Amino acid sequence: MKILAVADIHGSQYRLNLVLKNVKAYSPDLVVLCGDITQFGPGELATNFLNQIPVKTFAIPGNIDTFDVDQGIIASNAIYLHLKRVVIQGIPFVGIGREIPSPLTDITIINDGEKKSLMNVLDKTSVLVTHVPPFKLQDKIFIGSHGGSKKLRNLIDTCKPRFVLCGHIHEDPGVTQLMNMTVVNCSLGKRTEGAIVEINDTIKVTILD
Repeated sequence: MKILAVADIHGSQYRLNLVLKNVKAYSPDLVVLCGDITQFGPGELATNFLNQIPVKTFAIPGNIDTFDVDQGIIASNAIYLHLKRVVIQGIPFVGIGREIPSPLTDITIINDGEKKSLMNVLDKTSVLVTHVPPFKLQDKIFIGSHGGSKKLRNLIDTCKPRFVLCGHIHEDPGVTQLMNMTVVNCSLGKRTEGAIVEINDTIKVTILD
């Protein structure tokens, strides 16, 4: 499967046009949008933007997407992945949008219409889609400190998903390999245009710059 992963469009048609350009250039099977689609809404803008993407799309809200953005995603052609597990081409995707809630062990995920514990659905075959990155993994802010979530880092250290797609920290797009787990910050916020992720028997990540 070929994925175009992006985050942090922030209501910019220019940034969305970068996504559309790379959809045309790379012909991904799936676009994954890791939050901050808008700049504090409105939900209608999220619908408009997502409906411009001509391939299957997963989307979660980011920390500055207002709550009507959730409805905007649901009303669009995209699949609303927040607090859901969706399998495509045999690969399970699990989404946690906005800020990482606490405690993570209390989160329930909708899986095939049933609510299940996050800890029971996230495993080494999963692609975890979040807005905020895990602590100390592609999360350095401009002053050099780390802006990622410690709760999320503890979760992935425990459950060891195959892949984590995230954004939020505009200053640190890129890839980190941690044992058998790959973390990609695919933010459009600064110098890059997201990432192409190819998942087969192995994983190949190309940061678009």
